[in-house]
Amino acid sequence: MYKSLIAACCVVAAGCSTRGQVDPDVMQIATAPLTCTSKSQCDAWWQRAHNWVTSHSKYELAASTDTLIQTAGPEGGKRALSYEITRTPNNDGTSTIGFAAHCDSSLGCKPNPWEAGADFKQFVRGSPSDATATPSRQSAGAGGQSTTSPTGEPASQ
Repeated sequence: MYKSLIAACCVVAAGCSTRGQVDPDVMQIATAPLTCTSKSQCDAWWQRAHNWVTSHSKYELAASTDTLIQTAGPEGGKRALSYEITRTPNNDGTSTIGFAAHCDSSLGCKPNPWEAGADFKQFVRGSPSDATATPSRQSAGAGGQSTTSPTGEPASQ
């Protein structure tokens, strides 16, 4: 009985130790800058960003301009992500598209914000022929409340 109790505790501890870890490949994609180099590319990527947000968010759009795509939320205690996408011009004529995702659940977000960020960036960089395609919703597991900086503030990716 005592040995089975110890074994059960080890299994639970092992499950807890992996919760919230992010695959290094996902982290690399999620944190890589998303910089477009021409007006036509930036406009296409911005349209793709809009398409991704509207097809992945459980919240309605609260703002949609040439420089901001923002959903409502997050609602108290909900695991669903809210999104804030920004488009910032750089001095060299390029623009950077920023990504931030947040939820308000102590159980973590669904999908994981890092995986959502990686999926977003891969979709935005994708081929122009599928810019109007509606991607399937993510089903990634929980893994933290939001994408945050070391200071605890939401981090733009």
